[in-house]
Amino acid sequence: MNDSDFMSQALALAARGAGRVSPNPMVGAVVVRDNQVVGQGFHQAVGGPHAEVHALDDAGDKARGATLYVTLEPCNHHGRTPPCTEKILNAGIRRVVVAMADPNPDVRGGGNTFLQSKGIEVACGVAETGARQLNECFIKFVRTRRPFVVLKMAATLDGRIATRTGDARWVTGAAARAEVHRLRHTLDAILVGVGTVAADDPQLTTRLADGQGVDPIRVVLDTRLRMSERARVLTQSSPRPTYVVCGPDAAQPDRQRLMSGGAHLLDAPLNNGVIDLDALMTQLGALNIASLLIEGGARVAAGALAAGIVDKVIFFYAPKLLGGDDGIPMLRGPGPEFMRDALAIHNLSVSRMGEDVMVQGYCADAIKS
Repeated sequence: MNDSDFMSQALALAARGAGRVSPNPMVGAVVVRDNQVVGQGFHQAVGGPHAEVHALDDAGDKARGATLYVTLEPCNHHGRTPPCTEKILNAGIRRVVVAMADPNPDVRGGGNTFLQSKGIEVACGVAETGARQLNECFIKFVRTRRPFVVLKMAATLDGRIATRTGDARWVTGAAARAEVHRLRHTLDAILVGVGTVAADDPQLTTRLADGQGVDPIRVVLDTRLRMSERARVLTQSSPRPTYVVCGPDAAQPDRQRLMSGGAHLLDAPLNNGVIDLDALMTQLGALNIASLLIEGGARVAAGALAAGIVDKVIFFYAPKLLGGDDGIPMLRGPGPEFMRDALAIHNLSVSRMGEDVMVQGYCADAIKS
């Protein structure tokens, strides 16, 4: 077992915090002595002990003289909890191996530097790529205060998300749909347009096989507030709120009608008569929404891409062909005139989800950030 092996264990532990620690990062830690893991832990809830604390408490006296592997630079500042660096010093740790430095511009480098100043050996950058991917949402949010945006779509091989009648049940199979619910669990909020609500009356909740999933916050774009107050996004039982985003000219009776039905209204500026999605991202960030899944509608998807707010795309393709030109395409709206202006997708990966194929990658702007 080497540093990379032990860090892989810490990353697997960190992933167990998915859906439960945002806007904090997912962090895992293991304590190793004589090439054996003697303590482990992960960040389990916002405001709760950090991964290092759980791991060191688990190790007890065996932590003295040991090596601590942690997926993110230990904090050296007081927040909801005391600095982890103090816990590390008091435990007698000899060496600390860190996957990645803290991307928070307010604290970057503080933990590693402090530990080194106290005579503790620190190595940083072990399995950094995996650590950055695990916390890609946190990294963007802590730097920009805007959510990391994932655009998800499901289509036939000929690029249709529904038939000409609007029927979309079901484009993809059970495995792909289960993966979508896993995404809902891991991301803070889910966004659709009012057209999707009117056509499908979706719940927009998380339904995992074990029943332990966390619902996302629901965000519905509804410029003129035409959504029914009886829509399931408002009437179902869920601990997470539903935000209905409207324009400044939405009628007061409709505002009152939806608020009485349980909606939280969010006024957003308009751009050419529709919700300004770029401005909306800043508003959602102010609500501590660090990640957003866009699920609905060909026009909403096209608008999100045109607005430049999408960081990552996840497209599911089913082994089906509608075979006509009258089905609903994946994207609707004006696109570029020339192929050279097409949006480039980077770090592409392809995998199977049952009989379906999942294609995912990152937009160019996301890579630069």
